[in-house]
Amino acid sequence: MRIFLIVWLGQIVSLLGSGLTEFALGVWVYQTTGSISQFALISLCIHLPNIIVSPFAGAIVDRWSRRRAMILSDSVTGVAAIVVLGLVLSDRLEIWHIYVGVIVSAVFNTFQWPAYIAAIAQLVPKENLGRANGMVQVARAVAKILGPIVAGFLLEAIELKGILLVDLCTFVFAISTLLWVRFPKVERTATTSQKVNLDRLWGDIASGWNYIAQRPGLLKLTMFFSISYFSEGMLQVLFWPLVLAIGSESELGMVLSVSGCGMLLGSVAIGAWGGPKRKMYGILGFVALQGLCLCLGGTQATVIGAAFGGFGYLFARPIVASCNQAIWQSKVPFDLQGRVFSLQGALERSLLVFAHLSAGPLVDGFLEPMMADNGLLANSIGRLIGTGSGRGIGLLFLVLGISNIIVTFIAYRSPRLRRIEQELPDASVANLQEATSETVSPDPYSATGVQ
Repeated sequence: MRIFLIVWLGQIVSLLGSGLTEFALGVWVYQTTGSISQFALISLCIHLPNIIVSPFAGAIVDRWSRRRAMILSDSVTGVAAIVVLGLVLSDRLEIWHIYVGVIVSAVFNTFQWPAYIAAIAQLVPKENLGRANGMVQVARAVAKILGPIVAGFLLEAIELKGILLVDLCTFVFAISTLLWVRFPKVERTATTSQKVNLDRLWGDIASGWNYIAQRPGLLKLTMFFSISYFSEGMLQVLFWPLVLAIGSESELGMVLSVSGCGMLLGSVAIGAWGGPKRKMYGILGFVALQGLCLCLGGTQATVIGAAFGGFGYLFARPIVASCNQAIWQSKVPFDLQGRVFSLQGALERSLLVFAHLSAGPLVDGFLEPMMADNGLLANSIGRLIGTGSGRGIGLLFLVLGISNIIVTFIAYRSPRLRRIEQELPDASVANLQEATSETVSPDPYSATGVQ
């Protein structure tokens, strides 16, 4: 736990710096272009490379030191921040520069997340996985809360170049914590001990897929979360424009900070509580709560309504994420976790990318015109949720909220998904070794099938 806490502290600081830059660049792009589609491209540049590269990154992480993978990710992201800072200082920053920088950072961040999550299972005993995952969510919540507030102040005080410099310092701190510690070694199979080439990477990816595909409960859990991530993708793209349609920039910062407080409270709750004994019930219950919050945010055309909806949605998010990750960490062997977690993330976020691609055209081209004061739906749905700027986004949030509740009910009616923790045995923990030794054993999860 001491090693985990040191790494966790470094990641809190790094996430806060990234949160400052994310807010500053997002506001800059939206105010410069005034286009939801251009704004959505930032999120697309984050998640699309993640989906494409993740399967390969996960296979490499299983063959490589997870600590070194995290150091590499932080280092390259820091270099990207230096390049963008140089463009700002020379007054040459353009929209496409931001997209390229985000893509480069996203590619190397695909190594960061599976390595970090797999490292938790190395460092923390099973009974504390829920709490450790809750602490990870606390780190993300701190960035959500402090990022908008601090970034809003710093944009006026030190401008974009100062924020990028602060972000660079946070990367240096995170890398320093990783250089300070050592991770326990993981038992290597004969396959993961071989040198890396493309054929072996494809074999590793296939073995990770086999592990998921031959366990119907895990496959259904992945499908359920991919649908949930579609709603989250729409929220990521459209929440800022929704608030800016009814409020000012300072009110946007307030709403984002209040929403972040919900995430912090949920993270602290799951960190102290550890989640219900039946993690699947926690997932289903809080995804349904997220659906209700989407309905609230969609029907209330006020800054306060958006703040309450965002607070409740993000309160549920760390609980859902922690319960989900605890299930995967307990069911997947250590030597497979990099490739399996990468595939899990890529599959779950596949619909999120579709949401980023479709959100702008759907709202700008159809929903906003239909919900205008004299639009097609002004005299029907408009009487319930209002008309005017931002009401097309509100209608979409209402539909997504109702859909989330329906999908949760369908998932509850699936015995394989509801009883996944009872039907699927825990993975063996025998492959975690002493830090001073390492053995090689045959790979029982080869691409030809799972034994």
